[in-house]
Amino acid sequence: MSDARSILIVEDEAMIGMMLEDYLDALGYRLHGLAASVDEACALASAGGFDAALVDCNLQGEKSWPVADILAQQDIPFVFATGGMADDLPPTHADRPTLAKPFTIGAVERALGKILGG
Repeated sequence: MSDARSILIVEDEAMIGMMLEDYLDALGYRLHGLAASVDEACALASAGGFDAALVDCNLQGEKSWPVADILAQQDIPFVFATGGMADDLPPTHADRPTLAKPFTIGAVERALGKILGG
């Protein structure tokens, strides 16, 4: 199914990344790429070529706001994945949808449906 929408996953925990990949597969999406660091995610976001992104707020102790900035500039919809209230979104992205950990496939489906108009 080549017309599946592709999703960039920005997540530094390998197990969670693999789980999200399984969820995307089950939901009929395609994994565009998996970035585990802010630098890697910024490079993938700048390159584009995907429909939406799931962005973990914290990557190896670094905030992922630069990734969000690039996605916003490119008009690529995204959802912030957050592990807790410590992840106060910057004002520029305060209106973005968030997905709380631990993820469920239903929550991922709803979040992607919301930003992709599904």
